[in-house]
Amino acid sequence: MSYKFLEHTADVGIECSGETIEEAFEEGGKALFEVMVDIQAIQPIEMTTFTVEADSIENLFVEYLNRLIALKDINESVYSEFEVEIIEKDEKFTLNCLARGEMLNQEKHNIKIEVKSATYYGLKYNKGTNTLTTVLDV
Repeated sequence: MSYKFLEHTADVGIECSGETIEEAFEEGGKALFEVMVDIQAIQPIEMTTFTVEADSIENLFVEYLNRLIALKDINESVYSEFEVEIIEKDEKFTLNCLARGEMLNQEKHNIKIEVKSATYYGLKYNKGTNTLTTVLDV
């Protein structure tokens, strides 16, 4: 399981992989929040759950990341641990997520840059390696 940042002229590219597709999504959540704050400073003391759906794994990844961004803004919280379950049924994908984190504290979490959204630009899924790539609009 890992994530890395990719060079991009104006935004931030992320590449996330895992032994399973769920682990790749979990790494995506970590990469997203590492762009915004010091993820090591986040204590996983509060939990939130959500579900998103899409017609492909690629679209599901964008929906997942954008829901995390929305939850950050709505709950004024940041997250560092993620448990993802993906179910495929009738050519649709459903993702259930449990995210753990805490209320955003500007001093403690070392605010970096604001991510506006996950985009479809550069969106790729390699099924053989369980690797997802996308660009975050900052």
